[in-house]
Amino acid sequence: MSHRPPAPVDPLDRTRFPAEPWSLVETAYEGSDLGVTETLFAVSNGYLGLRGNVEEGRDTHAHGTFVNGFHETWPIRHAEEAFGLARVGQTIVNVPDPKTIKLYVDDEPLLLSTADLDHYERTLDFRAGLLRREVVWRTSAGKRVKITTSRMTSVVERHLAVMTFEVELLDGNAALDVSSQILNRQDGSDEYHVRSAAMGEGVDPRKAESFEHRVLDPVLGEASGQRLLLGYRCHNSGMTIATMAHHTVETDNTWTEHLEVTDDLAKHVFRVEAQEGRPVRIEKLVAVHTSRGVPPRELADRCSRTLDRAGQRGVSVLHEEQAGVWARFWEESDVELPEQPALQQAVRWNLFQLGQASIRAGSHGIPAKGLTGSGYGGHYFWDTECYVLPFLVYTHPQAARNALRFRHGMLESARARAAEMAQYGALFPWRTINGEEASAYFAAGTAQYHINADVAYALMKYARATGDDQFLLDQGVDILVETARLWADLGFWQRNGSRQFHIHAVTGPDEYTTIVNDNLFTNVMAQINLRAAVEAVRALQGSDPAQFARAVARLHLADHEVQAWEKAADGMHIPYDEVVGVHPQDSQFLEREVWDLDATPADKRPLLLNYHPLVIYRYQVLKQADVVLALYLAGDVFTADQKLADFAYYDPITTGDSTLSAVVQSIVAAEVGYHELALRYFYAGLFVDLEDRHGNASDGVHVASTGGVWSALVAGFGGMRDHGGELTLDPRLPAGWPALTWRMRWHGSRLRVRVEQEVLRMAVEVGEPVTVEVRGERVEVGPEEVAVTLADHGPRRSGAPAPAATTSSSIPTDRCHGERPHHGGVVPHSWPEEEWETTAAAPREDVEAAGQRPTSPGG
Repeated sequence: MSHRPPAPVDPLDRTRFPAEPWSLVETAYEGSDLGVTETLFAVSNGYLGLRGNVEEGRDTHAHGTFVNGFHETWPIRHAEEAFGLARVGQTIVNVPDPKTIKLYVDDEPLLLSTADLDHYERTLDFRAGLLRREVVWRTSAGKRVKITTSRMTSVVERHLAVMTFEVELLDGNAALDVSSQILNRQDGSDEYHVRSAAMGEGVDPRKAESFEHRVLDPVLGEASGQRLLLGYRCHNSGMTIATMAHHTVETDNTWTEHLEVTDDLAKHVFRVEAQEGRPVRIEKLVAVHTSRGVPPRELADRCSRTLDRAGQRGVSVLHEEQAGVWARFWEESDVELPEQPALQQAVRWNLFQLGQASIRAGSHGIPAKGLTGSGYGGHYFWDTECYVLPFLVYTHPQAARNALRFRHGMLESARARAAEMAQYGALFPWRTINGEEASAYFAAGTAQYHINADVAYALMKYARATGDDQFLLDQGVDILVETARLWADLGFWQRNGSRQFHIHAVTGPDEYTTIVNDNLFTNVMAQINLRAAVEAVRALQGSDPAQFARAVARLHLADHEVQAWEKAADGMHIPYDEVVGVHPQDSQFLEREVWDLDATPADKRPLLLNYHPLVIYRYQVLKQADVVLALYLAGDVFTADQKLADFAYYDPITTGDSTLSAVVQSIVAAEVGYHELALRYFYAGLFVDLEDRHGNASDGVHVASTGGVWSALVAGFGGMRDHGGELTLDPRLPAGWPALTWRMRWHGSRLRVRVEQEVLRMAVEVGEPVTVEVRGERVEVGPEEVAVTLADHGPRRSGAPAPAATTSSSIPTDRCHGERPHHGGVVPHSWPEEEWETTAAAPREDVEAAGQRPTSPGG
């Protein structure tokens, strides 16, 4: 993986994955990338997720069935203890797997990796919300068997999964055995695990933790009539779960059945004397209910009621209802790219993942991997607020409101965490499931205090875009007050110089630079947070004195606090270097040596898996956009010239090792005029999972990146901003694109925007007229389409920013011509040869004799 974005070309093998605009289709089975395809073909509704494992249960990279928030806890063991370190880890549990339906024909099992297949096609249908597969298998006896399956997690009944399995003999008769199962894979061994497909199973902090103890303690196991039941309690967390399956068989063949239940396996076996041309159809309805402590027996009763309702409606009706909800999703969310079917497919796959992660999440958060894999342990991060919520705010405001209410529900734990960290107010956890901090590595975890401002930022974005003042002044004000209190307490007024408000010992979004003073992103976002708190408190005081009085009593709020927040915001130190002409990422960032990314071997990427953190921390090198992210989120704080200078400085030293980076770099590149580079970064973000660009798509979808794809389209190429609650457009459509169309909600109205090369078209499809500012001109938009002529699409700059050494001698960097070998596993010095003696030990003779350049001591 290179730090330079790829060429803007379609990277997928279209003989295997044809460019279908409304579905992801696989036309040939391939066992070498099972982990990736299990992620790409996963189905989820925000509460229940099923990885795209094959129905037969083998081969597999990693089985996965997940319930949002259902987790086990475990003690974090620190090699060296310190006060305030996270003590209790939280990891999502692989709950009982209901997907497995094994097939035997004359006792010969169907195994795709070795089967003689006449036909194979698997389809993830974005409009139907359904995964389908059709296979024609030629057995060793020469009999052709057609197997057609479908799978979905219901967006109507979020506790329900629906599966169908149909078998038809095309040649001759045969004995069929179908074993439909519920299997506890969390605690059982996977006898069909394919190690060759288990890519990157070494040490990787992005993967979920494994358990040393049995997680799911069996409580229930029953088989009655057409139903199977397994119930468990998590050993440490005490969370409970019940999984129940109901089977229905349709066939003209003679058949018998057998049910069996043990602690970790429940199965319903059907034996059929199948005749040629007489299909066997099995419908499997699965209900899953969980709780923080309700007995599994009560959960089983809930499962029964869910299955009763589903059974009364029938599978065909359930499929119709599913398609209806997804149709409404696309009415609000679709982004149209005419005449580009391959790009359109990739965009819709990303948007579909956003829907799957959030559409029925309800009172839960949105995990970093959704419910498509166990990566990051099923934790919620700040990614949700900065990358996912903008999409939800403008397309599905209720889902955004739910996500913010989820954060509000964590407020008490956040207050406790702030107190533990010797701070006033509340400190949201950097990574969590249950509201408590779960990051064992505080330097790149707890130190990311910006999570507070990210939550406040999303809250204000929601309030201003929707006009939902009631939520802001009811629950939102509590978040704003407590987060503002933390900033006022965490920061301090410098007295040995100009009087400014500083924030020290924090980490920004860039995890390759930690525990710094005055991180620009943190300071800018904290300033926004403080001002938002002042605005909300004063608005509440003026609009509803009674509710304000209740808030004062509930929060013990004093007027002097509000005045202090306002002064801190006005006095916030925003780092700027007059010599270099850029905003430093932190107070000492520009003093560090620059990492030579061009000279870093590809096999040493990503850096976090190949270098000790201290090695990385000594350099000017970024895992992801930091200052550049601030340029986007807080764009009204910076001038156009500052944005250009900052982007030009930081882009060449950004590795893109984080999937959060490319989409933001695309947005800002488009704004400042690097139109070719913006498109390249867009492709890098668009295909993060589809191409497995970071080598870890097997761990689950990068949900934040999918949200960033929407922002790159709408904010990057569409030029949409809403700073201060004012909706503005300044398009940057790529030169080769005929048009870009999206829809968005603004104060309850649905606005359609179509950007073409020479004109911008807008119309309100639902609701009242909307005022939009287009390049400084206010435009009233109603149901009749309004067209605004576009003279251009902003400044156009070719190529990419040059490294800083070409524009400023203050920060010399080495971009030597020609290739020079260097020791693998070390960091190449980035200073010019003539300055070696001033920055490192003299070159060793043996190194010089070999024609190699010296490397950094201890690098």
